[in-house]
Amino acid sequence: MTSVLHCDHSHQALWDQFVRSHHGTSFYHLFGWKKINEDNFGHKTFYLAAMREQRIVGIFPLVFINSLLFGKILSSMPFVNYGGICAEDAEAEGALIEEAKKITQTYGIRYLEIRSIRKLEFSLPTSEHKISMTLSLDSDPDTLWNGFKSKHRTNIRRVYKEGISVKQGGVELLNDFYQILSESWKSLGTPIYRKSYFHNLFDVFGDAVGIFVTELHGKPIAVAFNGYFKDTVEGMWAGSLQEHRHLQPNYVLYWEMMKDSCEKGFLHYHLGRSTAGSGAEEFKKKWNAIPQQLYWQYYLHKSEQIPQLNVGNPKFQLAIKAWQKLPTPVTQWIGPLVSKYIP
Repeated sequence: MTSVLHCDHSHQALWDQFVRSHHGTSFYHLFGWKKINEDNFGHKTFYLAAMREQRIVGIFPLVFINSLLFGKILSSMPFVNYGGICAEDAEAEGALIEEAKKITQTYGIRYLEIRSIRKLEFSLPTSEHKISMTLSLDSDPDTLWNGFKSKHRTNIRRVYKEGISVKQGGVELLNDFYQILSESWKSLGTPIYRKSYFHNLFDVFGDAVGIFVTELHGKPIAVAFNGYFKDTVEGMWAGSLQEHRHLQPNYVLYWEMMKDSCEKGFLHYHLGRSTAGSGAEEFKKKWNAIPQQLYWQYYLHKSEQIPQLNVGNPKFQLAIKAWQKLPTPVTQWIGPLVSKYIP
């Protein structure tokens, strides 16, 4: 008999023990994200655990977003690459789905959204517009390097010749990271989170997260934020200054991160999710990253169709163009008031 437990912070150790031992889990399933979403965004969370004989046999992290913009949304997981159910068997999965449906109904939520790396065996409307790109690493960075096409290696060498270098570290690089990411997201028309959100990631995860900063003659021009979990490096956020993008600093940034990952013994580098057929997908393919289909599945309670909360939706183009024209300090002030409602 499988029951479902609503976990609080007293269950963190038990939850994370399951996450670290189950093959299908990711960095985004760690219990620390509950505190991050509650403390930084003020969102109510539901961390559901399928229990059998006092043992966790499945987990389902959920974040409740009560948005004036988009209505009430229950998502696993918003703001990051993916989430979803991880369970030992179909019975545990079914119990978790049913409990999530009850929450959706009880709170009058428009829809439940499950962002997953695998398709659940339930009759749920599914969107397949996103893919995940992952690169297999090698203990010897030269093996990885030699596997790239000649043109790709030439492009990396060319960027080095521009005087570009990369440094890595932790929270001490947060100011550089946040300034570059703020300007990068503004140019895309995307509201930024508070700096304290990223600082909190270091508070919660410690050395399981890190920052890389690309510099042009000592001036920061591109950045990246990574997570480290099991044998995988998780590419979480990256951005660059628009006026320096013609130099293509990401060629050196990504190579330095991949080389570092090889030397530290990681086996996989997840380059994050991309929209299928996008320029981002094409760039990631140059590193021999393999695409994997992502499945965004929905339980539609008060919605008749799958939501279209993406930048390609023409409804959002006017707002995006207006945001791009704002000064960066203004976007850093207003952005956090908006971004927490955009899953």
